[in-house]
Amino acid sequence: MNQVSYTPDWAYAWSGPLGQCSFKSLPDDFIVEEELPFVPDGEGEHAYINLQKTGENTDWVAGQLARFAGVKRSAVSYAGRKDRHGITRQWFSVWLPGQDSPEWSELNSDVLEVIDATRHGKKLKTGALKGNRFIITLRDVGVSHELLEERLNQIATQGVPNYFGTQRFGHEGVNIDRSLLMFSGSFKAHRNKRSIYLSAARSWLFNQVLSERVGQENWTHYLEGDIPGFQDSGSLILRDHDEDLMARIATGEVSLTAPMWGRGELLSGADCRKMEEEIAARNLLLCEGLEREGLKQERRAIRLVPVSMGWHWLSDDSIKLEFSLPKGCFATAVLREALECIEGRFDENTAK
Repeated sequence: MNQVSYTPDWAYAWSGPLGQCSFKSLPDDFIVEEELPFVPDGEGEHAYINLQKTGENTDWVAGQLARFAGVKRSAVSYAGRKDRHGITRQWFSVWLPGQDSPEWSELNSDVLEVIDATRHGKKLKTGALKGNRFIITLRDVGVSHELLEERLNQIATQGVPNYFGTQRFGHEGVNIDRSLLMFSGSFKAHRNKRSIYLSAARSWLFNQVLSERVGQENWTHYLEGDIPGFQDSGSLILRDHDEDLMARIATGEVSLTAPMWGRGELLSGADCRKMEEEIAARNLLLCEGLEREGLKQERRAIRLVPVSMGWHWLSDDSIKLEFSLPKGCFATAVLREALECIEGRFDENTAK
């Protein structure tokens, strides 16, 4: 079997972390707020509930909503899963045709709080997000204020490699291992887990290509055959690559892209395509497995520039960061370029 050595030591863009810090020491050290691409219109068959959850996963909350509303679990939907370890504010929709909404505030508890409730004509579909706003507190920061702020300014203006976070791959890369076993036919994944393993395999391949480009110091520089695109919309630019486009790439307004593997021809050409094919050849089982599963060739931006990034010091060794990222992007990709974040899981009993 084509083995994958799970060593997530992807190349750093800005010479590596400056020092260490404590990450997720307390629930409110990691706050995520969903940003929808639309405003619910206030009418319709679908109840929209904006919930704040602490120390619980998204599927558990969806089940609570279904039981409270007296509907099947399939009537509840959300745009995306959110990290259990922290405080997240996200939207759910509950299909209630011909029914009034229950008193959602009765759901409030130590771990759930209803922030807003309204109605809308359509269900909330998976992926229907503009992005997420992050409010992150880092503690025990072992680097000077001046040095860290210089790096944060660099990140805010020039961006970071748009890596998928290690959480995508499971503990010690277990999701990659299972995808390999699944593709080899020696492991039958449960239907609910299958998409997780497919996503992990695809994300792994993307990270490998991106790390290669970062190591070659060309992740922000056009290679012959590159396919530019946009980090927020995911749309690609396939027209002639003129001087104006090159200038937009240089400023970060437009990003270069790497493949999200699947069936079909790579859109890239020349030098860019050669590099991508070489990495694919080293990961044939993953590539062939994704193709057999019917996934199609897509591309994703390789540069991530945080939106409206700011920070302030809470004490000599604690700093609070705020920034927004497009959907599907990871705050850990931003943090890793500044500090090595040592995750200290909080005692979830303190959140209840």
